[in-house]
Amino acid sequence: MSQPKKTSSTIRSVPPAKTREEVLAQRRLDSRAEDSRNIKAALKGDQVSYRAILKKYHDQVYNLLYRMVHDKDEVEDLTQEAFIKAFNSLKNFNEEFAFSTWLYKIATNNCIDYIRKRKLQTFSIDKPLESKDGEFSFEIPDSTYEPDKTLIAGQRSKILEEAVNALPEKYRQVILMRHTEDKDYQEIADELKLPLGTVKAHIFRARDILYRQLKKKIHLY
Repeated sequence: MSQPKKTSSTIRSVPPAKTREEVLAQRRLDSRAEDSRNIKAALKGDQVSYRAILKKYHDQVYNLLYRMVHDKDEVEDLTQEAFIKAFNSLKNFNEEFAFSTWLYKIATNNCIDYIRKRKLQTFSIDKPLESKDGEFSFEIPDSTYEPDKTLIAGQRSKILEEAVNALPEKYRQVILMRHTEDKDYQEIADELKLPLGTVKAHIFRARDILYRQLKKKIHLY
């Protein structure tokens, strides 16, 4: 039996394959749309959206900062600080720009500030940094002289100590072990017999609480 002939109405044209540039452009658009949804939900208090943003960009921020400070635990600290600052400034994000660019700038400027304080000579602060979203260069504000610097430092230390002591025990414990006893993340996990991820989460939450309490009182960051 002969096969029926296909009529013009049954023949469908196959769309041309997208070029690599078109595929990448579409991925960027999809990523920005996803970020926009998560940001709007996070601003309404949706913790799942906060975690989604953190999960999506954690490794990218970590890898960017590791190029500047070659200490894994210090880089994890700086990565957490970057996300805390970003989350607390989320309402100021301008969706005309890519969220990744905004986040990388916060992370890198925070890291530069850390390097200046520690006087680490690990890279040239004037050299642009490359990432998959392009190159970034940052201006560093001039330091100004503060009178009664010792007195101010003492007041800040007292306020910080009071805030740490007011933390819930599980958060206070890990913060003290990390910053007073200078233990690394794995040592804390081993000593407390907790999963490494739990230790990181506790430290992140403790820092977030401290940041919210202290940002209006003292300029620690």
